[in-house]
Amino acid sequence: MRATRTASIPAAGPVAQSPAAGPAAGTGPGPGPAPTTTHFTHIDSPVGPLLAVEQVGALVGLHFTDAGGPFPHDDWVADDAPFAELRRQLAEYFAGGRREFDLPLAPEGTPFQVEVWQALRRIPYGRTVSYRDLAEMVGRPNAMRAVGGANGANRMPIVIPCHRVIAADGGLGGFGGGLDRKRLLLDLERATLNVG
Repeated sequence: MRATRTASIPAAGPVAQSPAAGPAAGTGPGPGPAPTTTHFTHIDSPVGPLLAVEQVGALVGLHFTDAGGPFPHDDWVADDAPFAELRRQLAEYFAGGRREFDLPLAPEGTPFQVEVWQALRRIPYGRTVSYRDLAEMVGRPNAMRAVGGANGANRMPIVIPCHRVIAADGGLGGFGGGLDRKRLLLDLERATLNVG
């Protein structure tokens, strides 16, 4: 069984505590940690409907709902308020005015996956790298298949830009949201760079 953890991914701004270690843990009445509330909202975007999920003030998921993304659990709370900044930054991104996201993130994954997701955030806007390049970025040049698996396990596409990873031959490779959506995201970024 692989160990998983919830880790903070540094951004240009605030860094989130992992929900397990956040202020809610261990502060509730009685023995054991207090339950963590999971909030969600639906967001319309130019690349289709999104489901955003947060815990303890940090984004834990952003899913394409029409591409087999998860459905809200019964114990999740619908609430738009925690997602105001995400909505603003997504709108700026799709309008061509934002090149990186400055949000507290707390994705859950293995240490290797977290390392790959941190590397994804270093790929410049409008640029692409191959799976081999990404493997080299994390210091494991022979781990292309494992890097591809970690890339595919990213639960925050767009914000953690896994769409910027392509096949070595220049083909699109894979994308959990579908190749048409990946092409749209890459075209948006390239068009913004060509205008700016």
